[in-house]
Amino acid sequence: MIEKFIALSGLPRAGSTLLSSILSQNPNIHSEGLSSVCQLMWDMQNSLELVSVKNSITEFNKINLKTDLMGAIPSIYYNDIKESIVFDKSRSWTLPTNVDMFKRYIDSDAKMIVLERPVIDIVKSFVNLRIENNYKGNPEEGLIDENNDYIRRPLSGIKWAKQNNNGEFLFIQYDNFISDPQKTLDDIYTFCNIKSYKHNFNNITPKYHQNDDVYFLKDLHKIRPTINKRIVNVELSQNMINKCLELENS
Repeated sequence: MIEKFIALSGLPRAGSTLLSSILSQNPNIHSEGLSSVCQLMWDMQNSLELVSVKNSITEFNKINLKTDLMGAIPSIYYNDIKESIVFDKSRSWTLPTNVDMFKRYIDSDAKMIVLERPVIDIVKSFVNLRIENNYKGNPEEGLIDENNDYIRRPLSGIKWAKQNNNGEFLFIQYDNFISDPQKTLDDIYTFCNIKSYKHNFNNITPKYHQNDDVYFLKDLHKIRPTINKRIVNVELSQNMINKCLELENS
């Protein structure tokens, strides 16, 4: 039975896969790759707002149906796990409507871990991955375009969360996590009111496999057994640098 349900959110290439692998060393914690819980709850919420559905709910006096359906999604999604604490990973959890949904149907005392990293470093990481995967075309192409939500969407959620933090968000900088993982884990455990656990930072292995073929980027979620910051020798165009700075500071 799930006793704690904690959101794991933030930017891509900011250490969430590594953090999940470390958290999963704790036998009481389940933390895997990107989850569909947030999207499923969003879709269900929209379906329940359809006029025909609302009329049916009213007609048959099913006044608790919405709460029951929405609240059941996390436990159904994780019905095959034995751990009592879940860190559910979705880059959309920090968006205001989703925060409200989390508090309304999962836990009013929401706890959300938010990973951050400078946009320029994220773009460099993606460009390097594309180069290593023999990307056809400009490796900077489309990464932060207006129609690409992969970076823009979670970044907008982070900006909103920082302006509206009432204690439900714990922000973690990637560089701080890499330089002092023990402090990061201690901060998370304290923030989430979880008993501390002695983690192994020298032999990290992913507990849950992620198929990077769906992203057409081999090693997108590859982690190394020891924690260290990889030096990415990629030079971005000045135009891309300007776009990254504008996006981060807007």
